[in-house]
Amino acid sequence: MAIAVTSTKNALCTAYANIASTVYVSVHTADPGTSGTNEASGGSPAYKRVATTWSAPANGQITGSQVTIDLPAGTYTHAGLWSALNNGTFIDKVAIASTTLGAQGTLLITPTFTMS
Repeated sequence: MAIAVTSTKNALCTAYANIASTVYVSVHTADPGTSGTNEASGGSPAYKRVATTWSAPANGQITGSQVTIDLPAGTYTHAGLWSALNNGTFIDKVAIASTTLGAQGTLLITPTFTMS
């Protein structure tokens, strides 16, 4: 059953955003499963997770601030959310358009969660 009441959708979006006090965006070379495997590593500047800040929910959607993530050459297929910069709890994942970098580069990610 789809949720029909916008205020309920917005409340669930807020709950999703509040799973961790700060949420960090990760990038993965393959499906991270339910534990966050296949996370990128290496590069110069070195890969690291980047914190996002959630907006207020509206119309059943909440959006995080766009983050810029440094990555070494490679192919990247998924983004993830974590509760910490290092280690922490893996919160969620999403498949992204497969992106191949031939050399060190950056990937811009804007996390979004939508209730329907």
